[in-house]
Amino acid sequence: MQGEYFIMNNTDYRSPKEIIGAKLINKCGYVRDIGVSQYISKEKRRREFGAHLTSIDIFKNFIFPEIKDFLFRYTWIDLFCGEGNLILPLLNEIPRSKRIEFFKEHIFLFDIQKEMIDKSILNATGYGIPYELAKNNIQLRDTLQSYPDTKSFKYPPYHITNPPYLYIGYIVKNSERNLKYFSGQNEGYQDLYQIALMNDLRNRLERMIYIIPTNFLFGFSVSNKFRRDFLPFYTINRAVIFEKKIFEFTGTNVCICFFEKKEKPSSDSIIFKALKVNSKIVEKEYTLSYANFYRAGGEFDEYTSHFQSSNPLKIKFYLTIDDVIKNKGKNEVKLIDANNFSNGCFKYSTYFVNEKLYLKLLNNPLFVRTLDTGGWDGRVGIYNIKETFGVNGIVVTKEKYRTHPIQIFISPEIPEEDLILLKNYFNLILEYFRDITDSEFLTTFKYSNSNYTRKYLGLSQAKKLLETFPIQLMSKEQKMILKVLIDQKNIEGIKEILTNLENKKQTTLFNL
Repeated sequence: MQGEYFIMNNTDYRSPKEIIGAKLINKCGYVRDIGVSQYISKEKRRREFGAHLTSIDIFKNFIFPEIKDFLFRYTWIDLFCGEGNLILPLLNEIPRSKRIEFFKEHIFLFDIQKEMIDKSILNATGYGIPYELAKNNIQLRDTLQSYPDTKSFKYPPYHITNPPYLYIGYIVKNSERNLKYFSGQNEGYQDLYQIALMNDLRNRLERMIYIIPTNFLFGFSVSNKFRRDFLPFYTINRAVIFEKKIFEFTGTNVCICFFEKKEKPSSDSIIFKALKVNSKIVEKEYTLSYANFYRAGGEFDEYTSHFQSSNPLKIKFYLTIDDVIKNKGKNEVKLIDANNFSNGCFKYSTYFVNEKLYLKLLNNPLFVRTLDTGGWDGRVGIYNIKETFGVNGIVVTKEKYRTHPIQIFISPEIPEEDLILLKNYFNLILEYFRDITDSEFLTTFKYSNSNYTRKYLGLSQAKKLLETFPIQLMSKEQKMILKVLIDQKNIEGIKEILTNLENKKQTTLFNL
């Protein structure tokens, strides 16, 4: 959703935070004061509606060049228009003698916030559109719940938008007014932008351009169901992927996706080229397959699927306070509390547990860090609890959160040298795929000033990678070979030894 960006001389884009207390004049001569209380109110509404602001530069640089040759063929709509920054700039390309007629037949805008509608109408008048005409074509409407009748348009609708994005987990905790959108046919979806796209699908729109979170392409559980429901009907002609912050109030990384409806539904793979925009711009080709939930960065999933051990380790996550209470005894252990973090560190407590739990903690000294901390020494991976925190374990005293450090419990228990081998193997493979996919198989957490984008590793992904470690099939000599290959960072050599182990087991079973 656009809005909240005030325009001075049609080129100066500044946020309210930068101009609190200043008098602003937009290109139409509209003057207003922005006070502190008004800014706080705007911030609350922005969070409530999931609205993030699009600058006109994004439209000019990445969207307009793709549509400039067929402006008169479509009705240009934005169902979440804000100030109209993704549609109204089209009028600059229309001769003034034809501008009013073009607007009347080719532009329709909608938004749920009256303030945004008023601004959009005002901006339209700045392009020479009569107020009454602007008011007729720019309408107040909750388009997530009540889709407009696009069949009444003279030309086929082409939807260009930056929809609201608000993850359902946030909505449950902070913004229950939005829960109504996730019922009925929308049950199971995870974000407001997904509902916006599904509404376009249900109304048979042929073409759309969406500015949406990159978890649309790279997200795991947050997007799997949605992609499988949506992409059999649409192809992606191209995309622009931003690995940098482009919004004032959110670190969410976004992409611009150019969608076109398929002639008939198909589960065929979707292949498209995308520009990746960071400190430099590079072009990359992506292949999205139905088998992998149309998820980009699928090399990691292919590896964990292909090399899953025929006799994998059994993996459990989390030590809960209930586990500790049920196993009281005389053995002293120190446990950090995953739910008690302040002043940059976790607090720990001393507990007394029985022999069974004491040995379990002793034999499972590893934890998974699922979230990049922002420094190179805090990357996603597996670490030793004692070395990192100086305690015996990590206990969850309240809710389980995926972003906490999480203790790993392995069955059957394996000796310390094998645990070290597992840790080094896991981290090497993880970093290898981060390198070759630019971390695209991980979920983007949020923008940071680090020279890499902070990422999140799902527990299901961690479990799948752990299950490729074939320690129960390996001889002592093979373990030594694997250690050397890991030290050498010889990925192809590691793949070869994994393949040979599985082939050898299959041969043995066949002979039996």
